[in-house]
Amino acid sequence: MHRLANLFAVAVALPLSALAQHNPPQPYAGLEQRPVKALSPEQLADLRAGRGMGLALPAELNGYPGPTHVLELAGPLGLTSEQRARTEALVAAMKAEAIPLGERLIADEAALDRLFAEKRVTAGTLDTASASVGATQAALRAAHLRYHLDMIAVLTPEQVARYAMLRGYGGGTHRH
Repeated sequence: MHRLANLFAVAVALPLSALAQHNPPQPYAGLEQRPVKALSPEQLADLRAGRGMGLALPAELNGYPGPTHVLELAGPLGLTSEQRARTEALVAAMKAEAIPLGERLIADEAALDRLFAEKRVTAGTLDTASASVGATQAALRAAHLRYHLDMIAVLTPEQVARYAMLRGYGGGTHRH
């Protein structure tokens, strides 16, 4: 009886495993439920909060510290009260610029999504909607990069090197 049960289990399992090999998990399965298909819940939250989302990596990884991260490292960097105030002002200005741009990007992506969802997309509307998304993405990225550039004027070269070391970027050997 056990042998018959084992044979039955194998007979059922083999076709299922073969099916699994031919139908691997689909990378986009479940994403069709997102309110804005192109943006994850984390991306939506980051855009609404004015967070950088890696948009300023060319600056960050080439020796231009980010104001938010500078504030996080204020103690180890030995920021003066004036430097802290200037950095806080940069963070506030960055958020004031980035949050509306993030909201605009969400709206642009939602509009593109709607064109497809409502089956109203044409070559012309696609080009227009894509250009709008691209322009907003570019403006948002430039905003984040600009505040990294502004941060250099606040810190001493020693603090910039210390920042790079604290963030784990190759020993802080960046020069400006």
